[in-house]
Amino acid sequence: MQSQTRRNLLGISGALLAFSAFSIFPAFGDDWTQWRGNSRDGLSKETGLLKSWKPEGPKLLWTAEGLGEGHTSPSVVKGSVYGMGLIEGGEYVWAVNTATGKMRWKQKIANGIELGGSQGGFGPRATPTIIGDKLYTLGVGGEAVCLSIAKGEILWHKNLVTDFGGRVPQWGYCESPLIDGEKCILTPGGSNTVIALNRNTGATIWKCEVPGNDAAHYSSAIMATVDGKKETIHFVAGGVVGISPEGKYLWRYNEPANRIANCSTPIYRDGFVFAASGYNTGGGTAKLTSGAKGIEAAPVYFTREMQNHHGGVVLVGDYLYGFDNSTLTCIDFKTGKTKWRDRSVGKGSVTYADGMLYARSEKGPVALVEANPEAYKELGRFDQPERSREPSWAYPVIADGKLYLHDQGKLFCYDVKK
Repeated sequence: MQSQTRRNLLGISGALLAFSAFSIFPAFGDDWTQWRGNSRDGLSKETGLLKSWKPEGPKLLWTAEGLGEGHTSPSVVKGSVYGMGLIEGGEYVWAVNTATGKMRWKQKIANGIELGGSQGGFGPRATPTIIGDKLYTLGVGGEAVCLSIAKGEILWHKNLVTDFGGRVPQWGYCESPLIDGEKCILTPGGSNTVIALNRNTGATIWKCEVPGNDAAHYSSAIMATVDGKKETIHFVAGGVVGISPEGKYLWRYNEPANRIANCSTPIYRDGFVFAASGYNTGGGTAKLTSGAKGIEAAPVYFTREMQNHHGGVVLVGDYLYGFDNSTLTCIDFKTGKTKWRDRSVGKGSVTYADGMLYARSEKGPVALVEANPEAYKELGRFDQPERSREPSWAYPVIADGKLYLHDQGKLFCYDVKK
């Protein structure tokens, strides 16, 4: 059963408020600068997209090959797609031209390692974070790097194991680095549960020990503002925790955690945080409030009908959409009440754009579904022309009128503009 956990390795859906970094380094409207998009919530601001697909699906523009083993969800910035792959025993970061699919550059950042969980292969999982002219990412063995996006030169590197005492999780480090102003925030786990590095130099700014010394799991952090104060929210082995900008532990909410594989990124809105996991667990919301003893996380509801294994959840309006194991499910964010359930394409990931859900099965099929809390309405479905033998854990990405699907050594680019 634990071997299935590996599906997690995509790591991750997130908060609406990663604004501090992006107010300083604004993204173009059609860019997808990091894990789950510019705000780490799985929501694209693209408009003018197709509202239905032909039986064969949208037009395939190009296919890039030779990208190596791995599950990176790509980032798309200023005409380039960025990702990672295991190529001839080395972990590489690569950049591909969005117009042609041709390789611009690739840079080795570490040697590959074998992992305790073999399902899905041993390739990297993290999504590169692009801020200005720099790229930040993390290898499965804990190699954190900063590269130039122009040519891929390594500007600095640290290792979460050798430099901070972290322990490689069973299915590898999967976290996508979070940038907050000048800080690059990562989760080694253990006594240095969460750390902040200077994003320009790699120097340590602070180290935070979360009570219990939680191990790192497979989720990526988000930004939030609680009662007017910023913090980061992390889904570690034993629960969801909040950390201040100065590296102080603030609160925790344990109910959504399973300690096998917490994969999906939490969602935050207006004082409420939602998180979910698989393995007979489920999803729940806690209300964050400031009191005399600091911030408290009070449970609001918990549902067994959102056992989200690895594909993430998106919050559209007042409703959450995600896979409860193999069933696409819509629930009310405020109450946890289930609105509808449908088998759809089977267990997978979800991204939102222009009123539609892009649901990608880990077995390959992709469906276009109306983001409607009243009923499941599918408006198209297709299969990519070639499939690897591994599950498709990379999330769909929509940027500049294009849909990107990464499957191990191949990257498919589709035209989804009207």
